[in-house]
Amino acid sequence: MASTSTKIGHGLAKVLGIDLNYRNETGSDRVTRGESLFSIDSADTYVEHEPTTLEWLREYAPNGRDIARYFSSLFPFLQWITRYNVQWLTGDLVAGITVGCVVIPQSMAYAKLANLSPEFGLYSSFMGVLIYWFFATSKDITIGPVAVLSTVTGNVVLSAEAKLGKGVVSRDVIASSLAIVAGSIVVFMGLTRLGFIVDVISLAAISAFMTGSALSIAVGQIPTMMGITGFSTRDPTYRVFINILKHLGRSNLNAAFGLTALFLLYFIRYICSFCARRFPKKSKLFFFLSTLRTAFVLLLYILISYLVNRNHRSKPKVSVLGVVPRGFKHARVPHITTDIISAFASELPSTVIVLLIEHISIAKSFGRVNNYIINPSQELVAIGVTNCIGPFLGAYPATGSFSRTAIKSKAGVRTPFAGVITGIIVLLAIYALPAMFFYIPNASLAAVIIHAVGDLITPPNVVYQFWRVSPIEVPIFFAGVLVTVFSTIENGIYTTVVCSFVLYLFRLFKADGKFLGKAKIHSVVGDHLLDRSNNSKEEVATRKSPTEGEKSVRNIFLPIDHNDGTNPSIELEDPYPGIFIYRFSEAFNYPNANHYLDQLTETVFRKTRRTNPAAYGRPGDRPWNDPGPRSGQKEEHDNRPTLKAIILDFSAVNNIDITSIQNLIDVRNQLDKYAAPDTVDWHFAHVSNRWTKRALAASGFGYYTPEHDANNPTRWKPIFSVAELAGANSSAAEAQARAQRKDLSQARSNDIEAHHSSSSSDAGSFNKNLETSKAYEGASVKARGIAVVQGLNRPLFHIDITSALESALANSSRKSH
Repeated sequence: MASTSTKIGHGLAKVLGIDLNYRNETGSDRVTRGESLFSIDSADTYVEHEPTTLEWLREYAPNGRDIARYFSSLFPFLQWITRYNVQWLTGDLVAGITVGCVVIPQSMAYAKLANLSPEFGLYSSFMGVLIYWFFATSKDITIGPVAVLSTVTGNVVLSAEAKLGKGVVSRDVIASSLAIVAGSIVVFMGLTRLGFIVDVISLAAISAFMTGSALSIAVGQIPTMMGITGFSTRDPTYRVFINILKHLGRSNLNAAFGLTALFLLYFIRYICSFCARRFPKKSKLFFFLSTLRTAFVLLLYILISYLVNRNHRSKPKVSVLGVVPRGFKHARVPHITTDIISAFASELPSTVIVLLIEHISIAKSFGRVNNYIINPSQELVAIGVTNCIGPFLGAYPATGSFSRTAIKSKAGVRTPFAGVITGIIVLLAIYALPAMFFYIPNASLAAVIIHAVGDLITPPNVVYQFWRVSPIEVPIFFAGVLVTVFSTIENGIYTTVVCSFVLYLFRLFKADGKFLGKAKIHSVVGDHLLDRSNNSKEEVATRKSPTEGEKSVRNIFLPIDHNDGTNPSIELEDPYPGIFIYRFSEAFNYPNANHYLDQLTETVFRKTRRTNPAAYGRPGDRPWNDPGPRSGQKEEHDNRPTLKAIILDFSAVNNIDITSIQNLIDVRNQLDKYAAPDTVDWHFAHVSNRWTKRALAASGFGYYTPEHDANNPTRWKPIFSVAELAGANSSAAEAQARAQRKDLSQARSNDIEAHHSSSSSDAGSFNKNLETSKAYEGASVKARGIAVVQGLNRPLFHIDITSALESALANSSRKSH
C-alpha cells in the first residue's frame, strides 16, 4: 500500500499536470520513443533502481558523526600530541633551532621589502610559527614573512598610503589591516572547505609567478646592495635594471659589504655541497653548516660594520639597519576602518592569491616528498587564523616560506611542534639582540634577499621539461614572467591564472571525440602467442604467472584515425556497416555538447545514406540543404550502408546536464528522420554514474524502441553481460563458460525468430526469451552461480563496448540494408 507521502505527491502531480509515468518503462498501453516493452516480473534477476533526491541528500548532508569529525579536524594536533615522545622532541629541537637562526635575519630583511621597520618582520615570524602548529596538517611548513608576499604587501601599503594621504595612517596599521582582512577571507574558505579552489591555479602559473617575482625582487635589491640611490626601486623591473646601469657610477662602500656577502653566501653553499658529496658520511654536518651560512655571514658583517661605524653611530659610513626596539612595542588592538579597507580593496585579490598559492603549493610538494597528505582546506584555516591573530602583536601578512620549509624538512623535523621551538628562538632575539641588530649592513641584508629568492627562479632544465610535457603551457609561463618584469607582480599573477583557465576552457569546449574501430589482438610472451586453447590441463595447473594460460585473443577498440599513436598500419574501420562507436574524450556537458554531436552527425551523414531515398514525394518536399539531382536526372545509386546503431562510450563522462541531454535528444530525433522508417538504436557503454543513467533514462535512452513494420516482423533480441558470483577458477565455471560460448555461437548462426508484429507480441516474445534463456533463468542462475551485471530493465546500457557491439550486431538484421 502506498504511503501517505506518495499519495500526496501523486495527487499534487495530477493537479499540476505532471506525467509521472511518461517513460512507460515497463510497457503499458501507450508506447513512446525509447521505452521498454518487456516485463521483468518473470525474471529472477537484478533490476537496477534509480537514485533519488532523498538518497543524494542523505549522501551529502552531514550527520552527527560528520559534524563531530569536522570540528575535530580543525585541531589536527589533538591526534598526535598525546603520543609525543623524546625522539620526536630531539628532531623538533634541531629543526626548530636551525630554522630560528635562519628566520631572524630573513624576517628583518623581508620587512624592508614591505616598507616596514625590521621589527615587524620579527613579530610576523614569531606569531606565524607559534600559532600555525595548532592547525597544521604539514610538519614541514614554516609560516612567516616571505619575499614575494612582503613585496606585494609593500606595494599595497604604498598604494593605500597615497590614497589615504601620507602620514594620515601609519604603514604598519595598513599592513595589519590587510593581514586581518585577507586572513578572514582565507579562514572562511578553509572553514567552508573550499581548499580545492587552489587547484584552479596550474603549475605553470605558479612557476611563472615565482620566477617573475624572484627576478623583480632581486633586481629591486641590487641598488641597496650596491649603495646606488637616486631612483625608485618600486618601478617595473626593466626600468629598475636600466636605472641601475645608468647610475652604476654612484655605488659606494656599501657595494663592498653587499657583493662580498653575496659571494660568501654562494661560496659557502658550494663548498658545503661539494664536501657533502665528497664525504657522504658527514653530509649531515655540511648540511647544517650550509643552512647556517646566512647567520654566519651576517654575524661577520655585523662585526665589520661595528668596527667601521662604532665612532660614527649618528652618521654611519655604511648604511645600517638602525634601531630595532626591544620587545613587542607595537602590540595593540588593530585599527581597521572602512577607509583603510577601501584604500587597498583593489589589491586584496592579489594578496589572497599569493597567500594561497605559496603556502598550498609548498605544503603539497613537501607532503609528497615526505610521504604524508595535507588537507588544503585545513591549511587555509591555519594561515588564515595566523594572519588574523598576528596583527595584535604587530605582525603583517605571512604565509609559507619555501626556503625555510626546505631547511626544516632536511633538518629532520618530526612534528609541527618544531614551530614552537622556532618561536622561542625568535622571542629571544626580540628581547636579547636588538642592540646587535643596529649594526646589520643594509647591503648585506639585500644580499641575503637576493640569495634567498634566487632559489625561486625556475631553471632552464625545468622549463624544457615543461615543453616536453605540455608545449602549449610554456608560452603561459613566459607570459607571466614577462608581464611581471615589464609591469607588476600583481599583473603577472592575474595573467598566468587567467591564461591557464582560458586554456582549460578551450580544451573543454573543443574536446574532440573519437570514432573507434575493432581490432583483434593477441598477447605475445617471448616468441610465441598465448592461447588458452593450446594449453593442456597440466600446463594450466602448473602455471606460475597469472597471465599464462589465460585466453589471449581478444577484441579491442582503437581510434580509426590512429591519433592516439597506435600503429597506423593496423587497418581499422567501422565494426559493421551502419554501426558507429563514438568515444567522448572529455566530460560531456553544455560547453562541448554541440561540438561533440556536430562531429558525430557529420561523420554519420558522410558514411551512410538515407534509408528511404523516396521519402520525398516531390522535389519541393526536399530540404534546401539536400536538393537531390537536377531536373531530368536520375539519382545516383548510393552504395553506402544505412544507419543502424550508435554506440557511445561514456568512460570519460561522469556527469551530464540538461543542455547536453537536450542536444542528444535533438540528434536522436534528427537521425530517426534520417533512418526512417527504421529507428536508430542508441547503446551506451561504461556509464559509471547512477545519476547519468537516470538522466539518460529520463530522456528515453536505454530502452528498446518498438518498430511497427508488417514487412519486417522481427523481434528485438537483448544481450546482457553476466558475471560469476564465486569460483572464477573452478571447473564448474570453466564448463559454464564453454556452454555459454556454444550457446552464443548457435544464437549468432541462427536467424532471429520473427512471428509477431504488434507491440504486445514483441513484449511477450521478449518475456519468453528472458524466461527460456539459460543465462537469465532464475533457477539456472542460482545453480550455476552467475548473475547479470547491470539491470535487465535497462538493456541498452552496457558494461563495456564489446557487449554493446554484440547487442547492436544481434539486432542489426531488423534494420534496412
